[in-house]
Amino acid sequence: MSTNKKKMCFVIMGFGEKKDPETNRTIDLDKTYKKIIKPAVEACNYNCVRADEILDSGIIDRSMYALLYSAELVIADISTFNLNAIYELGTRHALKPYSTIIIREDKSKLPFDINHNRILSYNHLGNEISDTEAKKSVKELKDLITATTENPITDSPLYTFIPNIKQPIVSEEDLNEIIGELKNREDNIFALTEKAKGFMSENKFTEAAEIWKKLKDKAENEIYYIQQEALCTYKSEQPDKLQALTDALTIIGQINNQTDTETLGITGAINKNLWKELNDRGYGYLNTAIECYKKGWNLYKDYYTGENYAHCLEQKTLLEEGDNKIYCKVEAKNTRQEIIDIVLKSLEEAEPEELKWKYATLSNCYLAIDNTDKATEYETNFKGQNPKEWEIATFENSKQDIINSKK
Repeated sequence: MSTNKKKMCFVIMGFGEKKDPETNRTIDLDKTYKKIIKPAVEACNYNCVRADEILDSGIIDRSMYALLYSAELVIADISTFNLNAIYELGTRHALKPYSTIIIREDKSKLPFDINHNRILSYNHLGNEISDTEAKKSVKELKDLITATTENPITDSPLYTFIPNIKQPIVSEEDLNEIIGELKNREDNIFALTEKAKGFMSENKFTEAAEIWKKLKDKAENEIYYIQQEALCTYKSEQPDKLQALTDALTIIGQINNQTDTETLGITGAINKNLWKELNDRGYGYLNTAIECYKKGWNLYKDYYTGENYAHCLEQKTLLEEGDNKIYCKVEAKNTRQEIIDIVLKSLEEAEPEELKWKYATLSNCYLAIDNTDKATEYETNFKGQNPKEWEIATFENSKQDIINSKK
């Protein structure tokens, strides 16, 4: 258990970027932990420990159960319906009648069985949480922690509906033996994730890929780590561009039943770049990229996969003749216009998500349909969001491809 005398708050939640199955929104849960949960918990004089910061590397293990039993406070973020978090919340409710707080991002649907509990909702922009929202949510969570600590009331459905049920009892000696010391914070999943993201921001993709691989080995069921390893492997261009792309294709292939937009997008990008690298010999890779992007676009109307679907169709017009050429050209133009409509509508929201990539998408879409003034306007907006070097390079490559397709 903890090495000092502070009370323990155990946080159960997903980590990294997770897709909400109801809304198809990708939520960076690490932002929730860093900007809301951890500051609020530590301000209330608790040790804050998340699942990836315990000694054992498994998602659910003996230490997990022991912490769910022994922690004076548990905070469960059920955003994106993470199965581990839901399961662990149920375990906590079975073990303790009180001192469990549930939070979620406000667009998530509540499961019926827990929608009667007091729940803190916060607004998440997908890849970020605004400073205003973080400040407000930290205060609300601090107030809720204080109320729960000073006046604990039964919050477990089990102990509410069966009040005479007896709690399980585990000795302090057994708990110490099971939990042991908390892991060095330089070697836990959260710390490693932050390190990998730092390498990516510095264009050190080889180093980032090595860390994502290590994380993948630690948590075999987390497809997020597979996605990131594949992404960084192909962007590393090591030992050469073709080998990196081939290796990345093998890595992303470890994900079965590829139906989420992130996996489809990365798989499409790898195949698209293989086609570029192999020229005419890679025509099949272009078709595979089109199918991946088309699937993501048709399933979810996801603007990222939609833009790339249109982009690949435009590239294919250079290779086709007759009716096929006409179909690709018309389908690409119609897709571009639909993307523009979707993205512009999303920008009308009070706090629109993913501004950087939405501006980049609008710029390229307008360029493709020959509205150069709008293309320039949104390119300026994109660069005003302080994109990383590799993000600018990705944008410029797409822009140049569009220009080349018009020659």
